[in-house]
Amino acid sequence: MTSKLQLTVPKAIADQYGIRPGDDVEWVAAGEVIRVIPSARGNSRRGGRRLGVRERLRLFDQATARQRRREANFPSGGPREGESADRGWKREDLYTRGSPH
Repeated sequence: MTSKLQLTVPKAIADQYGIRPGDDVEWVAAGEVIRVIPSARGNSRRGGRRLGVRERLRLFDQATARQRRREANFPSGGPREGESADRGWKREDLYTRGSPH
């Protein structure tokens, strides 16, 4: 994150999703995360080609499988049994880090 609140997209991610310099991306709040969605042109393309229905469904199925694995590991949304929830920091610390108190 720069002082102008600009972010750099890693090259591997940019290549994978067909994001090029000057492309627009959409920032979407999704609960406790932010989704970065390439422009309409980039959203339906990968490696410069348009994705077909089967490819989109395959990607959707992969994402669904990843989500199910996460839910199986954290059924209550918390740490696994025997793990401590204490990380040594709180979410609020992220917003005050570097700020004079």
